[in-house]
Amino acid sequence: MKIFKMPEIKILSTKRLTEAERKKLSNFYLVDKDFIQIELLDFQLINVSFDLLLFTSKNAVASVLKNEKRGLLKKIKCICVGENTKKLLEKNGFEVLDFAHYAEDLTQLINNKYIDKSFAFFCGNLRRNVLPNFFNEKNIQFKEIQVYKNELSPKKIEEKFDAFLFFSPSAVHSFVQQNEISDQICFCIGTTTAEVLKPMTKNIILSGKPTVLSVLQKVNQYYL
Repeated sequence: MKIFKMPEIKILSTKRLTEAERKKLSNFYLVDKDFIQIELLDFQLINVSFDLLLFTSKNAVASVLKNEKRGLLKKIKCICVGENTKKLLEKNGFEVLDFAHYAEDLTQLINNKYIDKSFAFFCGNLRRNVLPNFFNEKNIQFKEIQVYKNELSPKKIEEKFDAFLFFSPSAVHSFVQQNEISDQICFCIGTTTAEVLKPMTKNIILSGKPTVLSVLQKVNQYYL
């Protein structure tokens, strides 16, 4: 009896994956490369008398964990964007009051529950304007503290792939500096990343949740 083998699907991830994450895509030909580089920055905190700390990424948490005043900061409660950001904060002794999957949703939480609080907002150099605009519009006291740097790291890809995995808007910007998107399926971690891709392709599949694991699950659901 002749056995028919499924054609090999070739996938490019624009972010290096962990070994556990790579195993989730073991049925595919996978290449993963970092199209952005993260640099954690040294920063000074003169004032730590904020009501709440606000984090929008794991990178911001990682940078704060290196700061000499991290012990004092752990005494202040947090809100954040992202389920994995929340987990990293709690793993390292921070108390997280609330989290949302997107910054837009977090503004609603703040408006409903924390409108009278002051915030230390830890962010990167490419942060979006959603939260600062909201704070200014509502006259909420906040201090923006840049704690990491996000730099594009474009690479020319000569190999032909069936699908691309994108985990941030900046990864999309970096990728298209030297590459084109034609008929490939683009799996995206969230709506913000998908919005950047929309002018380039209609072949966009959004993850169920804005997490790496959810993106990988979507790949398996689509092809297997």
